Amino acid sequence: MPIDSSMWSLAPWLGTALALATTRGRAAKLDHGAYGTTKDGEQVEIYTLTNDHGMVVKFLSYGGIITEIDVPDRQGQLANVVLGFRTLEEYKTNGASIYFGALIGRYANRIGQARFTLDGHEYKLAANNGPNFLHGGNVGFDKQVWRVEPLRSNDGVGATLTLTSPDGQEGFPGTLTVRVTYTLTNDDALRITYEARTDKDTVLNLTNHSYFNLAGNGSGTVEDQILTINADRFTPTDATLIPTGELSPVNGTPMDFRTATSIGARLRSSFQPLVYAHGYDHNWVLNKPSLGALSFAARAYEPRSGRVLDCYTTEPGVQVYTSNFLDGSHVGSAGRTYRQTDGFALETQNFPDSPNKPQFPTTELKPGQTFHSETVFRFATDRPFRRSNP
Repeated sequence: MPIDSSMWSLAPWLGTALALATTRGRAAKLDHGAYGTTKDGEQVEIYTLTNDHGMVVKFLSYGGIITEIDVPDRQGQLANVVLGFRTLEEYKTNGASIYFGALIGRYANRIGQARFTLDGHEYKLAANNGPNFLHGGNVGFDKQVWRVEPLRSNDGVGATLTLTSPDGQEGFPGTLTVRVTYTLTNDDALRITYEARTDKDTVLNLTNHSYFNLAGNGSGTVEDQILTINADRFTPTDATLIPTGELSPVNGTPMDFRTATSIGARLRSSFQPLVYAHGYDHNWVLNKPSLGALSFAARAYEPRSGRVLDCYTTEPGVQVYTSNFLDGSHVGSAGRTYRQTDGFALETQNFPDSPNKPQFPTTELKPGQTFHSETVFRFATDRPFRRSNP
């Protein structure tokens, strides 16, 4: 049965007040320290957000990379539920094409043939994924050092990251100013807010590329974890994973996650989109009550630990990726090698190749406009030892 979207109305915990406040119980806090330097001598710092339950989110000023999210299981035991590396050097080298936990821009996902036309002018981009452009190009937002400023809100603690991308960087027009805010709320949610402005017509698609494993980082495959996606349609692709332009129904296919289904249940079917991608690496067209509404996108559940992850977004799509190209050649922060299906990503974003698909929601941004997007990852358990599920 398709999801009843009324079940997923947002609770009052999604407040946006930014005034300084004293939190209840254990004090929420933001700490930071040195993490290394880039080859150009830029200092990179690691930031630790802790809410008043003791949940922890750690991220780097390099790439805005989320290195750790510590959340409780049904017994209240904390574990890190995102994949990552131990050192900056590993993120700069091994992670350059994996994007563990990184902020992705200027354009997340793929642009076909590494080119697009805007205002009658063709822009050529880096072909860094076969014939196509992927995740910001050769030096995307994931490979740059962001400025970080602390933020305390009424409902938690956070930080704002800012970056200026000059006109022509990676082939895109316009000087772009980007602000991304990470807020860890006291209801165990990580809220990510994106804002951007440009001085020329441009295109923009932003996301975070965290790989989740609700059983814990380094615990093995996520194939037994249960996924629900609030989408009746998806965007099928060609063999290079560029959308054909169709919006195809999920009904009767392995893409139907409208009812809770294990990630691995149909992962190896002969369904052509799965064959092309070597697993799930597809954009789902979210069922939205209205364009731009912050609404339920997906839920993941890990039966052994009881951990639950609910994802809400203002974006029209979510790219679900089952880490298809992890091949055992990288050792993660838990000291174990990462293999295919050891994590899953929920990349909330606009559709791939939208600049070349006028029938898709637009990704154009013009001078005088402010791009705004919001995604919330809320963590809970199947036993309300301190709060109830939505």
